[in-house]
Amino acid sequence: MINDLVVPLGTKLINVCGGAELARPKPWEVSDELWTVVKPLLPKVERRFRYPGRKRRDDRLVLQGIIFVLQTGIAWEHLPQELGFGSGMTCWRRLVEWQEAGVWQRLHETLLASLRAADALDFSHAAVDSSHIKALKGGGKTGRSPVDRGRTGSKHHVITDGTGIPLAFTLTGRNRNDGTQLIPLLQAVPPVRGKRGRPRRRPGVVLADRGYDHDKHRRLVRDLGIRPVIAHRNTQHGSGLGTKRWGRARLRAAAASACTAQTTPRPAGRRRSAPR
Repeated sequence: MINDLVVPLGTKLINVCGGAELARPKPWEVSDELWTVVKPLLPKVERRFRYPGRKRRDDRLVLQGIIFVLQTGIAWEHLPQELGFGSGMTCWRRLVEWQEAGVWQRLHETLLASLRAADALDFSHAAVDSSHIKALKGGGKTGRSPVDRGRTGSKHHVITDGTGIPLAFTLTGRNRNDGTQLIPLLQAVPPVRGKRGRPRRRPGVVLADRGYDHDKHRRLVRDLGIRPVIAHRNTQHGSGLGTKRWGRARLRAAAASACTAQTTPRPAGRRRSAPR
């Protein structure tokens, strides 16, 4: 989630607010404009007067270290010290600390509000999809895949606006059917502010593939005041739905990194100690 929100959404926020597109040679670098959005959302940690210990690593550097690990896919313990982001253990602890404090959800809502204020969100229709990720060591939200020889894993579910911007995410075991998360995804969309009047939460239309095909799901979607456009099973391809779901590749990419904070494993071989 963090990687997908901070880099693409942050870049788009800068573009729509600042006019000209800014060059970002390194995707893990946090620009001054984005940092002004993120900094007020971070919890303030007072340093102890007695036995203060080592000085806490700068939040901005640690955030860049977190994005670097998520962007490159390296193990936390392999984070290069030459970058100055701190140790991988420090970045991982700060990631968990901010997740528990609700930082990422508030950042998501803040960026969505800014994008809506700039007319960069399209609520006329939304699209839902999911992606699989392996979780060989198990966990609370894992399950044996029915299509991958029973391997354990998780499934990321995501809903995006008409342009492919992620609106909400859910995480389930790999053995859960996509259709079970259609309504939870629609209900998980936060109230998006940014304009006068009531916040926007519901798209006009929701698009989905055959994995969501069921009359029950269509009825529940209509009960929310949303028109379902769901492909039917056992029908020929070429219905035209794909022309509206042009952001499918981006949708899958968003799903793949949606719930990183919930599935990111802790560095191996170390105990979790007090945050620094």
